[in-house]
Amino acid sequence: MNKAELIDSIASSAKLTKADAGRALDATIDSIHKALKKGERIGLVGFGSFTVAKRAARTGRNPQTGKEIKIAAKKVVKFKAGAELAGTVNKK
Repeated sequence: MNKAELIDSIASSAKLTKADAGRALDATIDSIHKALKKGERIGLVGFGSFTVAKRAARTGRNPQTGKEIKIAAKKVVKFKAGAELAGTVNKK
């Protein structure tokens, strides 16, 4: 499902116009970006949680040459699915 399909789905389930659903989705994504940029944890009960973790600098290898390269430290976004979402995905 891409963004346009998600907007269509939101619009139909919430009985909104596609424009309103698009603005709501954009506002939600923007709020998540801002919170993660501040290093905050976002917990959505039943869905999951987003957190920011630090990944240490490390040494890697160039797969073409085998030469060692340095990989810089950085922050990464992690998502952990909630029990309800995990249960929905694993339901048979």
